[in-house]
Amino acid sequence: MVLLAACVCTKGGKALVSRQFVEMSKSRIEGLLAAFPKLMSSGRQHTFVETESVRYVYQPIDKLYTLLITTRASNILEDLETLRLFSRVIPEYCRTMDESEILDNSFNLIFAFDEIVALGYRESVNLAQIRTFVEMDSHEEKVYRAVRETQEREARTKSKEKAKELQRKRTEEMKRSGGRSITSGGINNTNNNSGGFGVSGGFGGVSSTFPVDAITTSTTQDTRSPSIKSSSNKAMKLGGKARDVDSFVDQLKSEGEKVTSSDNMTHNKTTNNTPDIDMEPIHIVMSEEIVLHAGRDGGLQNMEIQGILKLRITDSDSGFIKIQVENTDTRPIQIQTHPNVDRELWKTKGQIGMKMNNKPFPHNTDVGVLKWRFHTVEDSYVPLSINCWPQDNGSGGCDVNIEYNLENITMELNEVVITIPLALGSPSPLINECEGEHEYDRSRSCLIWKIPIIDKNSPTAALDFTARGIPDNFFPVCVSFTSSLPYCGLKVLGVVGNTDGAAVNFSQETLLKTNTYEIN
Repeated sequence: MVLLAACVCTKGGKALVSRQFVEMSKSRIEGLLAAFPKLMSSGRQHTFVETESVRYVYQPIDKLYTLLITTRASNILEDLETLRLFSRVIPEYCRTMDESEILDNSFNLIFAFDEIVALGYRESVNLAQIRTFVEMDSHEEKVYRAVRETQEREARTKSKEKAKELQRKRTEEMKRSGGRSITSGGINNTNNNSGGFGVSGGFGGVSSTFPVDAITTSTTQDTRSPSIKSSSNKAMKLGGKARDVDSFVDQLKSEGEKVTSSDNMTHNKTTNNTPDIDMEPIHIVMSEEIVLHAGRDGGLQNMEIQGILKLRITDSDSGFIKIQVENTDTRPIQIQTHPNVDRELWKTKGQIGMKMNNKPFPHNTDVGVLKWRFHTVEDSYVPLSINCWPQDNGSGGCDVNIEYNLENITMELNEVVITIPLALGSPSPLINECEGEHEYDRSRSCLIWKIPIIDKNSPTAALDFTARGIPDNFFPVCVSFTSSLPYCGLKVLGVVGNTDGAAVNFSQETLLKTNTYEIN
């Protein structure tokens, strides 16, 4: 099938809307449409008519015609099916079948025609798909636009606050300079009126009754008031559209969408990058990441700990050092030093130092000097065990009981988050029992269980809830946490200088966090 054009025309052959799908001149399509009424004969029940070069396939709609112009070699059955789809599309965008309504909605009709036919060939689409394609409604675009407008509005608010802060600083400077001039003037005045006693003496004279600070503040406020009034009149006013954006963002939040403002992102970034300890010129960071996969019926599938010791020196004179490290772990831990670190010194004394004593450690950069790795499949090494037990309740849902237990009581886990997936489209679960905080994330279709701290004083807790679904819907259970205590038994004992072996001050931070922690 090769469809040349699709038209909505009058019975006299006047084109209201015409869409050509192949290259065709305006005079050519006007000539074909002008010839169409002359080819029709009364008393015939056919819905098509042919000439030597083209075929007209048409269907009456009130006083108009839906007309397809095809080649004579096209399949008439496919032509008729396409014509029926065109005839169903037109009432979707036109309430009445008259000329004015067709002309008012001509662009929508052309867009819909383009979805049905491409380059002369029929597309495999139905009416619902055409409606969706023409609307071009994108939920992601709405979210993006709402967040973008919120960020722009917050940026404007921050710029206003910055302008106020600069104005306040200028006012304070004017206050200080004005205070000095008024003070000197007050001293001269009291010298003339009260026999040589200054304002600070507090004797006689009118000026001693009003302190200099009060005079300065009053004068500054009088000076500021016109500018404040002027700036308030010229302040930029936000349009009413911001209110709609706020309501849309609130609606997204109520539906579970995570909408983060620029201020919160900046604040979180600043908070994360700010160290919790006072950094010395020599700062040591010990970080570990844990990857764990366990079965829902028990049994550890895989567990791996990867750690690194990083050194950061901010003073170039402090680079000639050695780090004393103690390894008290009896487990088979693989340890590897940096190629520029003296291996013999590490093996014999447990110290980390440069191969060449006359070269310092690099400064103003994080240098990884020691790495370690621990891999196991033994259940006894799991730091935190999770037992998730979903049971079918016979009413289209499950009663789920999930419990955690701290297996290594020497550890202290912070900011523990246990995420339990739910069936897609399921309503909010019914919480029967919960130790800690819980949150239902509708957008991700999951239940989030938050525990601030897990240690030897509170090693176990349980969560019991009822939700729609089958047992497989509640896996995999994902866990995340951090800890200021390392998993492996490596510890920095101290830092000494290369030449005299004297102890050197240093700061240290330790962080254990999860990379992947899943119960499948």
